[in-house]
Amino acid sequence: MRKLLIINGPNINMLGIREPGIYGSETYADLMERIVRACAEHGFECTCFQSNHEGAIVDEIQRALGRFDGIVINPAAYTHTSIAIADALRAVNLPAVEVHLSDIDSREDYRKISYTKEACIGTIAGLGPAGYEQAIAFLREHFERVF
Repeated sequence: MRKLLIINGPNINMLGIREPGIYGSETYADLMERIVRACAEHGFECTCFQSNHEGAIVDEIQRALGRFDGIVINPAAYTHTSIAIADALRAVNLPAVEVHLSDIDSREDYRKISYTKEACIGTIAGLGPAGYEQAIAFLREHFERVF
């Protein structure tokens, strides 16, 4: 069975509390249940990780090498600032899909910049929590094409 690492960046643990008009009312616990269910439906095992600290996210990506087959990542605010996370994704060279709950292209100008996008095989934005399900399906389809 293929294994996915699901990474969530800063403030994703505050879902349901933080700006529900933008991020919705689903809690982080709800999101985790949704992700685990979607992974099982698509034949994946998954490990979920969340941190508000850039270095911890980089460390987790590096630890993925040899342990996971793919990554779903919502770098959150680090999307727009972290070359280190993008470099870590490139270094491990695992297929990764970037997810954003909101449509970053229709928000503030600084949110339209994604350093992680180029290190990923796809980006899904603006679908709320359902974007994670789409990312998981995208990776399943990717593995079916490649293998």
